[in-house]
Amino acid sequence: MTISPFVDPQTRRSSVAVDVGGVLVGGGAPVVVQSMTNTDTADVDATVAQVAALHRAGSEIVRITVDRDESAAAVPKIRDRLERLGLDIPLIGDFHYIGHTLLADHPACAEALAKYRINPGNVGFKDKKDRQFIEIIEMAIRYSKPVRIGVNWGSLDQVLLTRLMDENAANGSPLSARDITREAIIQSALHSAALAEETGLARNRIILSAKVSQVQDLIAVYSELARRSDHALHLGLTEAGMGSKGIVASAAAMGIILQAGIGDTIRVSLTPEPGGDRSREVIVAQELLQVMGFRQFVPVVAACPGCGRTTSTVFQQLARTIEDDLRRNMPLWRDKYPGVEGLQVAVMGCIVNGPGESKHADIGISLPGTGESPAAPVFIDGKKAGTLRGPKIAEDFQVMVADYIEKRFGKGE
Repeated sequence: MTISPFVDPQTRRSSVAVDVGGVLVGGGAPVVVQSMTNTDTADVDATVAQVAALHRAGSEIVRITVDRDESAAAVPKIRDRLERLGLDIPLIGDFHYIGHTLLADHPACAEALAKYRINPGNVGFKDKKDRQFIEIIEMAIRYSKPVRIGVNWGSLDQVLLTRLMDENAANGSPLSARDITREAIIQSALHSAALAEETGLARNRIILSAKVSQVQDLIAVYSELARRSDHALHLGLTEAGMGSKGIVASAAAMGIILQAGIGDTIRVSLTPEPGGDRSREVIVAQELLQVMGFRQFVPVVAACPGCGRTTSTVFQQLARTIEDDLRRNMPLWRDKYPGVEGLQVAVMGCIVNGPGESKHADIGISLPGTGESPAAPVFIDGKKAGTLRGPKIAEDFQVMVADYIEKRFGKGE
């Protein structure tokens, strides 16, 4: 019998490394997770609280909106407040329309930010476009800041798009409008990067992104952009949507691109539910990288989906409790228990796959299914370590997990 070779992720695309406030993006560094606040940046208290929450959830870079004088004036205050809280997280300034003016009028803001984000489609119009773009680049050079040139097809340079459409119409075998729009996005990013370098911004201070809202467009645009450039690339499906739709769309698009070795930093742009937690997008980004095997952020909890054998909900409740407990404790455990993010826990609901899955995990429990003996064997490092019985099986297993973490990952070992 001939066994076909298995397909692993392609070798990471070689890109130029960019230092963003101490976080390395590109150059072979692990894919970085970032997020963005949705507070009014002028509200210092609210913005600090949300940046802190995003950071605790695992965001390594956080972008904030800088849209007017009040928000620009608040940026250094936000930076100072975060530092007093002991939070060393790079802040990215998101500029549109008047970024050149805000950076010039608020030097403390220009200094406090770790990176500037520019959208070449709305940095200026007609004769002002290149001039105002260059002014922002010159500010980045003055303050030694990197820049993300972030093209978005919702605000694409219409002059460039019109020119490409006209040229295409004159072609004997014209491409579709969708293909031309994709090409315009790529050319906008590459032209802006070239202009930034001509102005004097070093190549290792430039990150590119090309945001679209459809999965196939994102795959096509980034595949081609990666082929034409060695700049570090930021991935993200813009306007991905709310709930499961946004999660599925983002995972489908970025999963394919990441599998192809493309991408140096990602954001999952989810529309939050009313009153929902903004940090959800951070968790989804981490889970995407983790399930694909690119990074480890939190211990993995394997749990069976349930069937007619598992009419009890004990295993579901225990799996959720363990998972929530692990994620809640990770900010403290990263220092206290080095390597704990690689832990694998199994919470299974019956005897069919329970013992086997538990043996594969570092520590696992096989709870009794419908009609089974009211006993729950626990396996540690592949060997049976004991059997739990009685009404406190869940609580007893939680104690065993905590004890296992202390013994295996504690610095006193």
